[in-house]
Amino acid sequence: MTIRRVVICLLFLLAPTILSESRQLRAADGEKHLLYVAVPGIRNYVEYGGVGILVYDIGAGHKFVKRIPTWDVPPGQAPENVKGIAASARTGKLYVSTTKRLACFDLVTEKKVWERMYEGGSDRMAISPDGKTLYVPSFEGPHWHIVDASTGDVEAKIELRSGAHNTIYGADGSRVYLAGLHSPVLSVADAKTHTVVQEIGPFSRSIRPFTINGSQTLCFVNVNELLGFEVGDCKTGKVLHRVEVAGYQKGPTKRHGCPSHGIALTPDERELWLADAANSSIHVFDATVMPPKQMTSIKLRDQPGWITFSIDGRHAYPSTGDVIDTHSKRVVATLEDEAGRPVQSEKLLELVFTNGRPVRAGDQFGIGRKQKQPYVSSSKLETQPQARHLDRGPARSANELAVGERRTRPALVEPSRLFRTMGPY
Repeated sequence: MTIRRVVICLLFLLAPTILSESRQLRAADGEKHLLYVAVPGIRNYVEYGGVGILVYDIGAGHKFVKRIPTWDVPPGQAPENVKGIAASARTGKLYVSTTKRLACFDLVTEKKVWERMYEGGSDRMAISPDGKTLYVPSFEGPHWHIVDASTGDVEAKIELRSGAHNTIYGADGSRVYLAGLHSPVLSVADAKTHTVVQEIGPFSRSIRPFTINGSQTLCFVNVNELLGFEVGDCKTGKVLHRVEVAGYQKGPTKRHGCPSHGIALTPDERELWLADAANSSIHVFDATVMPPKQMTSIKLRDQPGWITFSIDGRHAYPSTGDVIDTHSKRVVATLEDEAGRPVQSEKLLELVFTNGRPVRAGDQFGIGRKQKQPYVSSSKLETQPQARHLDRGPARSANELAVGERRTRPALVEPSRLFRTMGPY
């Protein structure tokens, strides 16, 4: 065996130790990793967390920290559904949309900076990497508003008449991906001119949740009536693959009317996670091969309608409030509010603070973070090992899991030199 291969093998063996030491160093530097959960984030059901923004300490086993007020609900009136959440560490702002309004909050003072109501309401918005611009879809309506993130002022408007809904900003800030509930076509807008410059599809049915890889070469799309997903080429606009979940059947769903409503790439883009409402499960696919290959499944406490990840990819957050360790594929915690009641939401993201100031922000869409997408030839597809189905195991805290998996071998290189922390998004 060559020296190079020996070194590579050692790095793989020592990776858990290096990551653990890296997290300890970040903690020593005053970093705090917090999960922000906007509620009511399952329709307007207040039984899943009430009304507000719930904050959890990721490093303390997702312990409840505080509730940030958002809107008062007058007696006798129903609360507004929270539709989206976005944040920018660069500007220190958090945004929450409902069916009727969009509000901006200061992450340091936790005070509301501005609030606006737009023509047609609002839905799942997306923020530019520099934190200056928001693409705000009307509530399943004909258009998107392009909004100045500092003031809430409308700068432009794109009208597609597609049932405006899910929206993703590309990682480099050059493109914005616009999906409507009533269209099988994913529209792509130029972020400078705010005009549609490309279409991807048509897919087999109307598009529901979707995600993209970091290099913006591939999109992974949920569509109506499919327990699975379809893959599109963001460069050519063609549909490349259709993947159906094996070993599970479609069934009745509580919400969304779609068998798979929720799809996300791990930040390293090695895995694709897919929601299965009827079977209260998440299905995990190997995304290093094309089409992605089904590996394992994870049982949840309720029907999932969304998935996203922590910034480092260590934790997965389905909308059920289960917290999943992505390495072991086990539920390690469940979100609860200050009264110990179970919390569920489709609108959540991670924020990292240093000395009380935000330094990194995640997103709600589970997009890939690699700038170059690795491709594996189809000849390797059959050689990938199959993982067994995992039933939900006993929940352990995130801290207990980290201690249990810690290696005793010393690190060969400094963690800070081997792993680079992502900049603000």
